[in-house]
Amino acid sequence: MSLQFGPDYVRAIAPYQGGKPIAEVAREFGLDEAKIIKLASNENPLGMPESAKQAMLKAVADIGRYPDANGFDLKQAITAKYDVPQEWITLGNGSNDILELAAHAFVQPGQSVVYAQYSFAVYALATQAVGGRAIVVAARDYGHDLDAMAKAIDKDTKLVFIANPNNPTGTFLPAADIEAFLKKVPQDVVVVLDEAYNEYLAPEQQYDSVAWVRQYPNLLVSRTMSKAYGLAGLRVGFGIAQPAITDLLNRIRQPFNVNSMAQAAAVAALNDTAFLQKSAKLNADGYRQLTTAFDAMGIEYVPSYGNFVLFKVGNDDGAGARVNVALLKRGIIVRPVGNYGLPQWIRVSIGLPEENEAFIGALKQVLA
Repeated sequence: MSLQFGPDYVRAIAPYQGGKPIAEVAREFGLDEAKIIKLASNENPLGMPESAKQAMLKAVADIGRYPDANGFDLKQAITAKYDVPQEWITLGNGSNDILELAAHAFVQPGQSVVYAQYSFAVYALATQAVGGRAIVVAARDYGHDLDAMAKAIDKDTKLVFIANPNNPTGTFLPAADIEAFLKKVPQDVVVVLDEAYNEYLAPEQQYDSVAWVRQYPNLLVSRTMSKAYGLAGLRVGFGIAQPAITDLLNRIRQPFNVNSMAQAAAVAALNDTAFLQKSAKLNADGYRQLTTAFDAMGIEYVPSYGNFVLFKVGNDDGAGARVNVALLKRGIIVRPVGNYGLPQWIRVSIGLPEENEAFIGALKQVLA
């Protein structure tokens, strides 16, 4: 009989599966790495901004020393951009870190966490990791049903996760709906508003979530530098909340959780508005390119407000996996979402125009 360590709720966790790396696909299918196109992980196809690259290279000179544990320069840049005091900011090793810190800070074993069906997988993982009880609220049109989520909050609920826009479905909640929800939530329940894809919203859809942080002491807004800012490999995220929340997060945050080069690159990227605008335009153009092709092919898809599109490839539960493998053999990496309970669907990240075109061509071959 083999030994077992740790609590049952930890052993029950299915580890997070990221998009397949290019090198792995090349090995598995005998393909040339240079010809493989990765549209699986919602990365910025432009890569990192040149401003961030130069800042990172400059930081290399001091790499023999520990990073600033409090991230003064990065917090100062966030303070300037969002007009909040530094003590309202928590830095994370990607926004995943912020989500997990929230679960560890506010949820004890047996207490409940509310999140939506078809929402980011890390909400379930973070809940399981602390022995929390998941209350998964059925989706409405593949997105959050905020009225149902408000009603689902139990006496022992400590945390609510909301993604806007939502991953992997791309759905969007208007500002008025979120604010109405915040008014209903008990003040002792922390709401995490995960805005990893916020920078891709059109100007008329943008809203000021930081204003809500000033109004609601139980709100934590989570942001990432991995998507529109192009720093996925450096792992930088941050949370904005009132000190009653950030004080606890910073108590359990790992020392030096954001490295020196990441901090330097993030400061530069936050101030690079030209790159951000270029990324948003490329994304909007790519979205039209993909959805125009889906319309022409008669493919069902969920209208998306992020940098990806969820589309349906068949009516049987093996369809997503089958089409995914066929695309991998053609050197196109996308993301099957059977682990989200969507086995008939695939999520594709928006790439460069030529990458999108190659994906469309390969998809036509596979579905033919």
